[in-house]
Amino acid sequence: MYNYDKVLPIGTVVLLKGATKRLMILGYQRALVKEPDRIYDYCGCVYPDGYLNPEQVAAFDHEQIERIYALGLQNDEEKVFQDKLHTIISERE
Repeated sequence: MYNYDKVLPIGTVVLLKGATKRLMILGYQRALVKEPDRIYDYCGCVYPDGYLNPEQVAAFDHEQIERIYALGLQNDEEKVFQDKLHTIISERE
């Protein structure tokens, strides 16, 4: 079974604590140009607008998520990816 304690699938729509707009997860383990040594758990775009340009991509951590509105695609390919991602994250911790 899937374990979303630390990693949500791409396409998941979330609301961050204190936010008014939802975000859709686009990727993982994101560093910002102005903070190259800081790795965030996720990057996302405003939902339902989608990805418009790189300046509008948010970087955030799992702990900042207040609510999950919808989980992204969950299939065998995503499960294999999740397992690899968990290994990468474990090595960083």
